[in-house]
Amino acid sequence: MSDNIVGERAGLTIAVNIAVVALVVLWLIPTVGLLVSSFRDRDQITATGWWQSPLPVELTFRARAPAADQVEENGVWVVEGNVFEDREQARWFPEATGTVTAFGSRGVAPAEFPPGEVAELRGGATLVVNTDGTFRYESPEEIEGAGPRLYFEARTPPQFTTANYNTVLLADNMDRAFINTLTVTIPATVIPILVAAFAAYALAWMDFPGRGLLIAGVVGLLVVPLQLALVPMLNFHNMIGVGQSFLGIWLAHTAFGLPLAIYLLRNYMVGLPRDIIESAKVDGATDFQIFTRIILPLSFPALAAFAIFQFLWTWNDLLVAKVFLPATAESQVMTVKIADDLLGSRGGDWGILAAAAFVSIAVPLVVFFSMQRYLVRGLLAGSVK
Repeated sequence: MSDNIVGERAGLTIAVNIAVVALVVLWLIPTVGLLVSSFRDRDQITATGWWQSPLPVELTFRARAPAADQVEENGVWVVEGNVFEDREQARWFPEATGTVTAFGSRGVAPAEFPPGEVAELRGGATLVVNTDGTFRYESPEEIEGAGPRLYFEARTPPQFTTANYNTVLLADNMDRAFINTLTVTIPATVIPILVAAFAAYALAWMDFPGRGLLIAGVVGLLVVPLQLALVPMLNFHNMIGVGQSFLGIWLAHTAFGLPLAIYLLRNYMVGLPRDIIESAKVDGATDFQIFTRIILPLSFPALAAFAIFQFLWTWNDLLVAKVFLPATAESQVMTVKIADDLLGSRGGDWGILAAAAFVSIAVPLVVFFSMQRYLVRGLLAGSVK
């Protein structure tokens, strides 16, 4: 019977390990995809997924049959050339060579005809584009203007670039946005910790009327969506004169972070050895001395765990920053700068979005990995005694 139990435990351990590895892989796949996309060209991102980034990509291009090059042959006006020599394609085909997989005469159908086929166009004109990019355009009438447009589909090699990161890092006022983000995040992390530490000590070790109701109120506030408080809090801030300012956003982040901070720290402090605190009181220590010399040093894991959560939340925040900070460029944080200036004018530019994501998470990653050893200890605070 004991052998079966040992075997079952070993099998359970293997199953748990497999499940953990599977979860890690599932979480890692989107991150890898985001990283790869941040180095890809915008046109290739829209054509294929990140997992196809090492493979050639078929993209559509446009060129022009220049009217200046037309010649008359037996009453027919002819323009010949090579689509890869068009100046618009120099970025993709620097050697003016490539492989055409389809062509067309309309932007709505750029791959309407296979290469080598003679396409009948309106007005009796014809167009043929060969695989090597050479084309021949014939018209029964003299070509006027700059010349007709022609479209083609060609196979392009995989292209990786740091242009997305250059766009993000070298954007106007991005350095100012980075400083503004630090200006918001650091006080919005420190202030809730200081206030919550005092409140948690009082709720954990001091007896006073209504303590149970306060604890229940803190737990209840954990489930209140912050979106419900945005407008009333902004109106209150405007009424007292701190609306649309750094002080206002510090107070807002403090209010939104206090319930979790108090709950987390109170649970941790309740689990501290009672004998230490009672011995300190017998020796004549005041509550403030007990708090500063005993409770705070012993509560560092919980303080670090909350600091990680609060820092990550405030650093990556967009909604609260949009509401409680002015809309001027001098007050923008990085999330607002990226959302309004970089992505707002480019729509679905996934390369810019991916690069901006990695730029914005650089500092939070440093904070997380430097303090992550305290995270589990702080989260498990109060679960066992």
